[in-house]
Amino acid sequence: MIKKIGTKEKPLALKTPPLSSDYTMHVDEKDGKEVLVCTVGKTILLYDYRCIADLHAMLKKHGDWMELSSADEQKPAKEGTVEAWGRSEKNRSARSAAPRCKSDALASITASSSWLSR
Repeated sequence: MIKKIGTKEKPLALKTPPLSSDYTMHVDEKDGKEVLVCTVGKTILLYDYRCIADLHAMLKKHGDWMELSSADEQKPAKEGTVEAWGRSEKNRSARSAAPRCKSDALASITASSSWLSR
């Protein structure tokens, strides 16, 4: 996986899975680590960029199409979806108790970036 997901100067423009909101994502660095920056209006969220590599590896291992899902964060995600994988307790960074991957970010990136499954 070589491609980057936008830059600060030219972020990737996305829509939420129900296509109701616009937001952008790009890769940046914080405290010496690559982060995925999600900007929704004036809200800025940071995610560990390694989640993209984790997603890519999981999709390659899965070997077939996988439903994204877009459940409300207060409801359980449908099993067998990218969202369920992103929310899974098993999907944690070895150095952090926080999930490495955020399911809504992964779903939107996956939907707009066909290169992830190559």
